[in-house]
Amino acid sequence: MAEGKPRYTPYKQPAGGWGAAAATAKVLLEQSVVTKGSRALLSMNQPGGFKCPSCAFPDASCTKKLEFCENGAKALAHEATKFRVTRDFFAAYSVTELMAQSDYWLEMQGRLTEPMRYDAATDHYVPVSWDDAFALIGRHLRALDDPDQAEFYTSGRTPNEAAFLYSIFVREFGTNNFPDCSNMCHEPTSRGLPPAIGVGKGTVILDDFDHAEAIFVIGQNPGTNAPRMMTCLVEARRRGVPIVAVNPMLERALIRFTEPQDIAQMATFGSTPIASEFVHVKIGGDLALIKGMMRAMFEREAAGETIFDHDFIAEHTEGFEELRDDIMAQDWGEMVAVSGISEEQIRRCAEVYIRSNATIICYGMGLTQHQLGSRLLQQVAALLLLKGNYGKPGAGISPIRGHSNVQGDRTVGIDEKPTEAYLDRVRDVFGFEPPRAHGHHTVESVEAMMAGTAKVFIGLGGNFVRAVPDTDRAYDAMRKLDLTVGIATKLNRGHLVHGKDALILPVIARSERIETAAGEQFVTIEDSMSNVTASGGVLDPASEHLLPEVEIVCRMAMAALPDSKVDWASYIDDYARIRDRIADVYPAVYADFGERIKAPKGFHLDIAPRRRAWLTPNGKANFLPLPGLHVDAPVEDPGMLRLATVRSHDQFNTTIYSYNDRYRGVYNDRMVVFMNAEDMAARGLAEGAKITLETISTDGIVRRVEGLTAIDYPMPAGSIAGYYPELNPLLPLAYYDPISGCPAAKSIPVRVVGA
Repeated sequence: MAEGKPRYTPYKQPAGGWGAAAATAKVLLEQSVVTKGSRALLSMNQPGGFKCPSCAFPDASCTKKLEFCENGAKALAHEATKFRVTRDFFAAYSVTELMAQSDYWLEMQGRLTEPMRYDAATDHYVPVSWDDAFALIGRHLRALDDPDQAEFYTSGRTPNEAAFLYSIFVREFGTNNFPDCSNMCHEPTSRGLPPAIGVGKGTVILDDFDHAEAIFVIGQNPGTNAPRMMTCLVEARRRGVPIVAVNPMLERALIRFTEPQDIAQMATFGSTPIASEFVHVKIGGDLALIKGMMRAMFEREAAGETIFDHDFIAEHTEGFEELRDDIMAQDWGEMVAVSGISEEQIRRCAEVYIRSNATIICYGMGLTQHQLGSRLLQQVAALLLLKGNYGKPGAGISPIRGHSNVQGDRTVGIDEKPTEAYLDRVRDVFGFEPPRAHGHHTVESVEAMMAGTAKVFIGLGGNFVRAVPDTDRAYDAMRKLDLTVGIATKLNRGHLVHGKDALILPVIARSERIETAAGEQFVTIEDSMSNVTASGGVLDPASEHLLPEVEIVCRMAMAALPDSKVDWASYIDDYARIRDRIADVYPAVYADFGERIKAPKGFHLDIAPRRRAWLTPNGKANFLPLPGLHVDAPVEDPGMLRLATVRSHDQFNTTIYSYNDRYRGVYNDRMVVFMNAEDMAARGLAEGAKITLETISTDGIVRRVEGLTAIDYPMPAGSIAGYYPELNPLLPLAYYDPISGCPAAKSIPVRVVGA
């Protein structure tokens, strides 16, 4: 439960600063790890230490005394907590009783300590030995009529070594069913960018921020979701670099920020203004804004100015004329209406871009989570191509991924649509023929559960059922399964919405030491800018009964594949052997992995566009026009509002740290809706009114969430926001980007049906 009465008070201080310092101290105290946690924080993101279990933003190139943020400290404190979920806890609470508790309450119970098995007769989880747990998994997997009846989920906190072995295990088992957390966030990056620039990753490294002449931050809230990025933005603004922030919500950190590690600024209560231009775009209006900027550029070219990098376009691209025709066909009045931005401001944004000789465009899920999210990112790529903003210092595209190794997992094989070249390498290295048919992404895996064709679900980390769309239907689907396996550090909702058989398998956390018969081991992580670094925990494991993810994967494989061609046991103790096999499967990417990872700061993977090389079928970067101005299906209902689900400041993905959202002025409540004052007045709603939202859907299913408090917040007209995962029940499973499968959680058509 919340700690007090709900309170809604606008936050007027800069983000960061003493508020962040106080929040860090508070969470260490709450989890009773002040000494232990403070000591561990000094090792976080440092050479020889461990990688933050929170966001994927890279470490500074120079060595800093401290390299963590407020939300990283929260993630560590909750991981290092003194609280424990023991067999006595499970004996005291039935699963039905635990289901009645909040996500926050579940999180606050602490670390899992030993493997547990669901007992249907008592509705309790009971202890199970590791051997018996693996035997149960093996029996269920071997009993399947078809390998495709199993779904193998991966969380972005899974390190490269475990993810790689997981991909090999699952493919030797016979399926490419890899629903992954990236399917729900940056999959449009992975699927949309390759046809445009030849790679499904960003092209920027951290040093580029020191050379950028303009930075655009679109659909991203770095103050909460990647706070270490704020240091880059603060330093850029101090150099006079314009920063254009595009967002439907006036996120506090993008307005003004105090750098907690700046002693002088902290001592004087100073701060730095961040956005030189804040573009208050409507939800779904980003495409119209981007096309408006390009229209302004094409107009000036037509008037005789030289705006574009014509040499770059001629040498490196195709499709320029088609893009020009599409852009010049757009109407200014419609672009203004769809974006919610005046023509004057759109032209101002274009001017910032035109004047810059090196521009970075950063983006988050505000762009990816739309029905045409993949195509939308291709327009961002096109905007950068027009001025040759690839392959030079200070320029490029920069997806800011949320989870700490979600990008690395994809690099080492977690992919439901593997390439033929990769599958050939797996065959040659491991001696078995991997399946060639594409597998399931997240939405398809839930659909398979609903249809009854999926029988087993194994989750390597994460909280799958709480993260996916269409919550009520997803719950029903998961309960149809014969077996669910949750591999985790903490108790979560995914362990309570389970199959007929169910296991909870507790793992050693990122911050904890891994000791094997071969000695202390480290794992590797790839950040959102393609840097690969070593991560070695410094804390003692929370329980003597925990196992590393690598050992769990190997022992599942041994149980399910008694005639395996892979020597799984050989990888349990020596992680260097795993890295050697990664290099064998990816010789062009991970050559000399074992030697290169010894560098204190790791190494950077080759990103071809940084060399102005394009790994596309035609060997060029491609302009790929997207007709029209809408990235989501239109809705005729005049009462329609576009809902974006967002995270609070005290939250990481589905993990809830408190009921507060400091920067948005919300305390002791998560069942809120941020609304424009005019939208509230049009519906007769007073500040604080209790409302019900209903999805506008064509499938005949009624999706409602009741008991929401309407808060007057500076949102564009027609745009509203509320918290994820509480509002996931409003997101239809079928409402996703067809290219990537990414749910369109940033533009759900809803209406107010009750007050």
